[in-house]
Parts: sequence; C-alpha cells; structure tokens
Amino acid sequence: MLGPRVWSSVRQGLSRGLSRSVGGRAPGEGRKVDIAGIYPPLTTPFTATSEVDYGKLEENLQKLGAFPFKGFVIQGSNGEFPFLTSSERLEVVSRVRQAMPKDKLLVAGSGCESTQATVEMTVSMAQAGADVAMVLTPCYYRGRMSSTALIHHYTKVADLSPVPVMLYNVPANTGLDLPVDAVVTLSQHPNIIGIKDSGGDVTRIGLMIHKTRRQDFQVLAGSAGFLLASYAVGAVGGICALANVLGAQVCQLERLCLTGQWEDAQKLQLRLIEPNTAVTRRFGIPGLKKAMDWLGYYGGPCRAPLQELSPEEEEELRLDFTNNGWL
Repeated sequence: MLGPRVWSSVRQGLSRGLSRSVGGRAPGEGRKVDIAGIYPPLTTPFTATSEVDYGKLEENLQKLGAFPFKGFVIQGSNGEFPFLTSSERLEVVSRVRQAMPKDKLLVAGSGCESTQATVEMTVSMAQAGADVAMVLTPCYYRGRMSSTALIHHYTKVADLSPVPVMLYNVPANTGLDLPVDAVVTLSQHPNIIGIKDSGGDVTRIGLMIHKTRRQDFQVLAGSAGFLLASYAVGAVGGICALANVLGAQVCQLERLCLTGQWEDAQKLQLRLIEPNTAVTRRFGIPGLKKAMDWLGYYGGPCRAPLQELSPEEEEELRLDFTNNGWL
C-alpha cells in the first residue's frame, strides 16, 4: 500500500485538476520525448526471503549503464510488477532514478486495472522520477475491453498524466490485443507518444506505423526476436528482455539496421532468436534471471508463485545460449 502522505498528495493533485505538474507542465499538455532506441526492461531482484533487493538492482544498473541504451524500462512484465506492493513499485522508480545515468530515459510501467488507479499510479511514478509512463492494457474484464473502452481509459490517463504516455500491448500476458483502430485514434492525443508492441505480428506493427505516419508517434518492438523485421517496417527501437543479458549484441543489431547493413544484421538476428525465445515465451522470467546469473548480473529468485527452472529446463536454456555462441 502507498503511504498516507503519498495517497493524500495524489488525491489533492487530482482534485485540483493537476494544474501544477512535475517540471511545471500541465498534465496532458504533450511534451514530446524521442523514445527511439534500445531499452532493457529491468528485472526486480529479490533476496532469498523474497524482499526487493535494491542493492542488487543498483549493481545491475551500473553494469547495464555501460551499454548505449536509450534508457531503462522498469515494471514492465519482466519486472514482476503484479507481485509488488504499490509502495514497492514507487520505491523501485525512485531508486532507479537515483542510480541510473542522468542522460538516460526512465520509462515506468504504471498500468493498473482501473482507470482511476492507473491515473494515481502514473502521477505518483512521475513524482518519483519517471520520464515516461508505460501503460498496460487493462485486461481482467477483457470481454468488455472494446476499442471504445480502451480509448476512454488511455485518454483519461493521458489527460491527467504529468509525463508522456506510452501504450503497452502484450497479448501473451493479457489475452488482449490493443486494436489497431484504437492505437490510431490514441496516436492523435498530444500526450501519447508511442507504443511498445510485444505481440510479434510484424504485419500489425507495419500497419500501425503506416496509419500513424502523420502523427508524432513512435513504435517500439517488444522483443529482440523480431527487432530486425520491426526496423525494416519503420519501428524506431525496441524494449527487449534479451538486452538484460546480451545488451551489446542487441545494441549492435540496432546499429546494423540503422546503417543499412542488412546482411550482417540478419546473421546476428538469427543468432538471437533462440536465446530470446528462451528468456521470454519458453521459460519466462525464471529463465531470464537464470541467464543473468550466468552472464555476470544478479538474477536471483522470482517472487512466488513463479518457480525456479527445473534442472531439465535449465539445461535446455543453457543449450539455447551455447548453440548460438553466447555461452
């Protein structure tokens, strides 16, 4: 739970229409931020007793800060945010803001199920230091999450957010694809600057880019497995779990695509597909954290109910990295 002072501050701000915001800009005003580039979606380290290990979080940040990332994403799916309390979510934002390089963007996942809770979390994360709010589609009542409902939700959040909003589509977790028509409508909002799309449908990504081309709206791939294909149709970057362990290689793939070295980009992309699948769809966060342990970072345990890999799964994960020359 958030402390009484924090909730009181948020409610007072909302009741005044949030007329005075972080940095002195009115909410929803539309300060544009260039989000082009590569971002690792940080994991949340835990101790053996399942407490957030802020020291290990800062150690990982220091190591990742050596790569030419555009910024860092916290409390995306890889951050285990559904398992964190509200106060932990805000503390993670604050600690990362203090520890990360000042020239990097901090993108914070502020999505909650209700519009009201999402607005309050977004405002609180902006106050804690987030540059951009990444807002997941609400999905518990997915059968009623029509384009109309989602447009209303995101519009209200963007209207009241003191920082720019990034849409976040991850159907593997939500069971819901943010409709392209809704994305096109929302792209016209002055405080909605882009989308992270993790669905893996490059045709859909290309269509979104085509239909929003007249707006100041940027599209990021949500996985390294289709990063080259996304760049080919006009995406401007990616938020890639694999960048937590192969940061140099994902950034190299970005450079090859941006400089038109497509043959070399293809060779590298092909070597990233299996390890990327292993730390996302196949073994999820337990697989990503195990790979982090192998490659010089702190992965550590997940918070229950997520379980560690079995010995057989761990061996399969290792093979996906060794067979491609990464271990």
